[in-house]
Amino acid sequence: MRDFFQYGEKVPGYDVRVLNEREARAAAAILFVGAFLGLTNGVMLGTAVFSEYFVTFFAIDFTMRVLQPRYAPSLMLGRFFVRDQTPEYVGAAQKRFAWALGMIIAWPMFYYLVIDFQPNPIKVLVCLICMALLFFEAAFSICLGCKIFNLVKKEKATHCPGGVCEMKIKEPIQTFNPVQKVILIVTVIVMVYGAYAYMTKLPDRTNLTKKLKIMMMSDEELQRIEDEKADQEFEMDDF
Repeated sequence: MRDFFQYGEKVPGYDVRVLNEREARAAAAILFVGAFLGLTNGVMLGTAVFSEYFVTFFAIDFTMRVLQPRYAPSLMLGRFFVRDQTPEYVGAAQKRFAWALGMIIAWPMFYYLVIDFQPNPIKVLVCLICMALLFFEAAFSICLGCKIFNLVKKEKATHCPGGVCEMKIKEPIQTFNPVQKVILIVTVIVMVYGAYAYMTKLPDRTNLTKKLKIMMMSDEELQRIEDEKADQEFEMDDF
């Protein structure tokens, strides 16, 4: 019973309790797939049934992560897939803090998507932010909550993913030369413009696309649309 309330695992050679980052990354990838399927179902099929089940699972899972991660369903699934890989140990304290932030986001989303269904672009944006955080952890081992932990806690985190807490000097292979910097900047600009063009220039084939386009319009464009609607209603009344 005493061991149940101990957060993280005690591993020889580590001065703090730790968790397996490989397991956490695998779990983040699994949750990202679920969130992506829920979003695409909502956008393409106009149904939130999958999202309701996923958000329920997400909220329960993150609550279990905060209470006792060794029994969190997604982490156990992640453990199954990486059980033959060498563990990568990270400090449990900062991961718990990051997962607590996820839990704080999860339960309001559960209320507004499952209990009192009120979809709107802001909630979609929150879902996209959650998906981005899951993707960054799964693909790049970047834990934003862990970085916030270092900003708000006096005792700094140790044993961070990728050794970022301990690394002070970058190796040459980790830096960019001038040509690489130019290519990187151009790539980012093209990606941002491509996303903007996709949201504003393609035909309005989904409700999400329509709402996003409206959010990105200027006041003059919105007023012009309202005037056109008023003119059409006036013509219909005359007819």
